[in-house]
Amino acid sequence: MSGALQVAISNTLDGSSGLAGWRWLFVINAIITVVWGIAGFFMIPDLPNNPNPRAFWFTKGHAVMAMERLERHNRAEPKRMTWAGVKRTFSTWVVYFIAVLYIATVLGSFGYVYFNLFLKSLKHPDGSNVWSTSQVNAIPIGGGAINVVFVWIWALLSDYLQTRWTLIVAQAVIGIIPCIIMSIWTSHPASVALSAVYASYFICFLTLGTAPLIFSWLSDLIPQDPEARSLIVGVAVAGYYAVSAWSQVLVWPAVQAPYYKYGWQSALVLWVLVIIMTCALRFIDIRYLLPKRLACGTTILRANAVEEGFSRQTPESDEDRDSKMTKQIQTSALATS
Repeated sequence: MSGALQVAISNTLDGSSGLAGWRWLFVINAIITVVWGIAGFFMIPDLPNNPNPRAFWFTKGHAVMAMERLERHNRAEPKRMTWAGVKRTFSTWVVYFIAVLYIATVLGSFGYVYFNLFLKSLKHPDGSNVWSTSQVNAIPIGGGAINVVFVWIWALLSDYLQTRWTLIVAQAVIGIIPCIIMSIWTSHPASVALSAVYASYFICFLTLGTAPLIFSWLSDLIPQDPEARSLIVGVAVAGYYAVSAWSQVLVWPAVQAPYYKYGWQSALVLWVLVIIMTCALRFIDIRYLLPKRLACGTTILRANAVEEGFSRQTPESDEDRDSKMTKQIQTSALATS
C-alpha cells in the first residue's frame, strides 16, 4: 500500500499549497500514524482473560472463545509479567536462539527492499531513465501483492500440514535462489539476463512469511510459559531493529546500488544459517522440549477434568485417563511442531 500511496501523492499533490510531493508524503504519513495510534486504544483487545474495556468490539463471547482455544491447544493462560518471569526467560537458551533465527530470516530476505533502487538505476542507451518516478514506486506493488498472498498461503499450509519448521526451510531454500542469481549478476552483469534480475526481486517476496511461522512455532515449543513467549517475541523484534539500524547501511550501501558487493552474498549466508538453525531446533524440540509440553498438557487437562467433575462421572481409572490424556497431548504436540 505504501507504494500505491506514494504514486498517488506524487501524481496529485506535488506542488499543492507550495509543498513538493515528497513533503506531502511526510504530512500524510504523520496523520495516518496519529489516527491509528489513537485507534489502538479502542481496537487492540489485549488479553482474553483481561480484555481491554475500551475495545467495544471485543465481546465476552470472543473472550470465552479465545480461552477455550487456549485450553483446546494446551496453552497456559496469559498472565501479568513478573520479574521472576523475566529472569526465567533470559536464563534459558530459547530467547537467544529464536531471536537469532528471526533476525536471520528477516535480514536474509532484505534484498527486496532495494527493488526500487534497481529500477531507478536502469537507463536507456541515450542516458534517460527506463522507468519514471511513479513507475519506480508502482512496480514493486506487484511484489507486495505476492507477499500478501503468500503470507496467507504459508500460514494456511502450516495449519493444514500441521508443521512449521518444514515451511521455514522451504522459504529459505526459495530465498537462496535469487541470492545466487543476484550474486552472479552484481559481479558479472553481462552473464545474467535482466529478466532473471527482475524475477529474482519478485521471488524475494515469496519468502516474507517466516515470521508468523517462527512465532507460531514458539507458541508450540513453550505453551506452558506465556510470559516467556511475550518476552521472546519482543526481544526478537527489538533485536532485528537494533541490528538492521547499522548493518544494512554497511551491507547494502546506497552508493553501490544496484551492484552490491556483499549484500546478496550475506543474504545467502543468512538463509543457509536459517536452514541449519531450523533443523537444529526441530531436533532439540523432539529430543528435549516435547517432554515438558507433555507434562504441561497433562496438568492442564487433568485440572480441567477435575473442574468438570470428570473424575466422578466416568468409571475409568486414573491410569486409563492419564493414558488417554498423554496420547491426545502427544499427538497434538508432535503435529504442530
